[in-house]
Amino acid sequence: MQVRSTTASDLDAVHRLLSTHGWSHRLGTVEDLGRLISASQRALVAVEDGEIVGFARAITDGISNGYLSMVVVAQPFRRRGIGHALVEGLVGSDPNITWVLRAGREGAAEFFAKLGFSASTTAMERLRR
Repeated sequence: MQVRSTTASDLDAVHRLLSTHGWSHRLGTVEDLGRLISASQRALVAVEDGEIVGFARAITDGISNGYLSMVVVAQPFRRRGIGHALVEGLVGSDPNITWVLRAGREGAAEFFAKLGFSASTTAMERLRR
């Protein structure tokens, strides 16, 4: 398995992956996904045998704060360390950056806790309308 930066040629496959795994309500068109990725400072894909089986993206200033926005692994490839590799590839090892995320999907809190994230009582959010 290889983890690498997302390229323009990955957009169709990433769109299919996200649409298939519960993110279609957030995607729009392939072009919309391209704009979403362009506006993210970090976007990675996991590739196994030439197939994109995972995707993750983050928004960060690279100095102090970061927001882990999406981590998606195709169902048949879960529990193989792909999600872990994607997250580690995004957040890196800089101890000065505080990373936040929303862990509302089933199993997400447990998954991210294994990667060193903890529940916060200080975060607030303004939900989309």
